[in-house]
Amino acid sequence: QVQLVESGGGLVQPGGSLTLSCEASGFDFSHVEMMWYRQRPGKEREFVAQIGENSDYFHYGDGVKGRFTISRDNARRMTYLSMQNLEPVDTGVYYCKNEGGAWGQGTQVTVSS
Repeated sequence: QVQLVESGGGLVQPGGSLTLSCEASGFDFSHVEMMWYRQRPGKEREFVAQIGENSDYFHYGDGVKGRFTISRDNARRMTYLSMQNLEPVDTGVYYCKNEGGAWGQGTQVTVSS
């Protein structure tokens, strides 16, 4: 059974940092690309970042370039999203997704003073 479980969300002040984690199970993790998406209040779900199977490919959404970093640990079956210099517009639910189309349940990130 394919499962993706996100964690690490929370409340952070503007300018702060947060790292999200996604634990994968039920599929051949080291041979699929992984992605992060987010859904901000009142908006559709949008692409945030993507990483290749061997961390040899990276792609970021326009609004997060230079501030967010995606990474993975194939031995631990983990995908991470390191977020720096967070802004209130980054508030939303962040989802992990695998190349096969499976989604996690999401983790809430709130950026507010």
